[in-house]
Amino acid sequence: MANLAKDVTAPENLELKRKLGLSAVIALGVGTTVGSGIFSSLGEVAAASGSSLFLILSFLIGGLLQIPANFCYAELASAFPEDGGQYVYFREAGSRPLAFLCGWISFWATDPPSISIMALAVANYLAFFLPMSSFALKTTAVLFVLIFMMLHLLSVEGGGRFQAIITALKIIPFVLIIGVGAFFLKEHLFLSPARLAGAPAGIMALIAGISATTWSFDGMAAPCYMSGEIKDPEKNMPKGLILTAVIVLLLYVGLTIVASGLLSVEELATSDAPIALLASKIPVIGDVAGTVVAIMAVIVVIGSLSSCIMFQPRIEYAMAKDGLFFKSFAKVHPKYETPYFSILVQCAVAIVLIFASTLSDLLGYFTLVALIKNFLTFGTIFVLRRKDNYHPAYRMPGGYIMPIIAMFITGTLIYSTFIWAPIPGLVCAVLAVVTGLPVFHFWDKRNRQNA
Repeated sequence: MANLAKDVTAPENLELKRKLGLSAVIALGVGTTVGSGIFSSLGEVAAASGSSLFLILSFLIGGLLQIPANFCYAELASAFPEDGGQYVYFREAGSRPLAFLCGWISFWATDPPSISIMALAVANYLAFFLPMSSFALKTTAVLFVLIFMMLHLLSVEGGGRFQAIITALKIIPFVLIIGVGAFFLKEHLFLSPARLAGAPAGIMALIAGISATTWSFDGMAAPCYMSGEIKDPEKNMPKGLILTAVIVLLLYVGLTIVASGLLSVEELATSDAPIALLASKIPVIGDVAGTVVAIMAVIVVIGSLSSCIMFQPRIEYAMAKDGLFFKSFAKVHPKYETPYFSILVQCAVAIVLIFASTLSDLLGYFTLVALIKNFLTFGTIFVLRRKDNYHPAYRMPGGYIMPIIAMFITGTLIYSTFIWAPIPGLVCAVLAVVTGLPVFHFWDKRNRQNA
């Protein structure tokens, strides 16, 4: 920390370097997507789909429908291989206010809260082995934030290597369950229907199941925030994003097939811990299922926590470089070549939120705003393709079909989220605009005066 403080007055023209390869793209995408959500979503999708066959089809179709979103991001990332992700795409599409709001919402409402929530999740899973008081849990969560803050602050390459290792480690237990469980499948269970009152039936059950999978696939665009640090991004970004979608799809479908062949859909739908229940049905693993799943959960969430601390601060870094955020966020450490100030501040805000869990829960209502941001990002394709200076190294197949599918899927999520919490969602959307636009106009005016 002393070295960091000493270097605060480092030159302001330092840039982040391209130090990460294809493996880092995949590790960031898979590592962010395969998080704690799969531990509960398996049961939620089972309840929504109503049968083992529809449960498998829900994850298969749901995963296939997410691929168009990755095609969109692959094209955008190849056209603008720089840090910032969605902020950059809005800026290049000609909407600086939307670009600013994208980063403003990310910093204040979605990114630090996601770090604090995942850090608390790691601590809660560790409590399976070592019971802790509430204060000890929060202190442990803070410790994990500090560890990964320092890791990603001191070395981009080191952070990338760790992310690749932890992503491989988080996949191995799932592969183990799928590989071993495949030898003990019971064919009659694949056609087992749920006997849940009020559950949808027929095609509506399948649609409900597909809709319930969407959150399980969220996070695959994480590498786009670090495009400026990827070697040969015109090739590695599209390849990495598409491979990420394929890996996650195969992992989830494989897990679902094994789950449907070892448990009835009713057991899955009514279980609070479907992965643990699944592991308990597999010989050899079954005797230590609770321990295995707790270890899996710790590794899985650590991977997601690490990736978020790695990529999320890059959006504020990009905004600050354009003069649309606090100037210090653009600082690059002269020795470690990382956006150290942006990482430090985002983790500091996350630590504050760890000790204000009710505030963290409230900020979850910004989900609606985040989804609208994703919806509009896919829409930038329609604007950018009409610009003379738009030259992506990779063009997605199908013309405008892919962004249309991506917008449709995101639109269904917007609708369901709005139904879940309409008033809080609208209040948060208004709050984001009311607080963000005046700040944008202040910085934009200052930039024009200094030009």
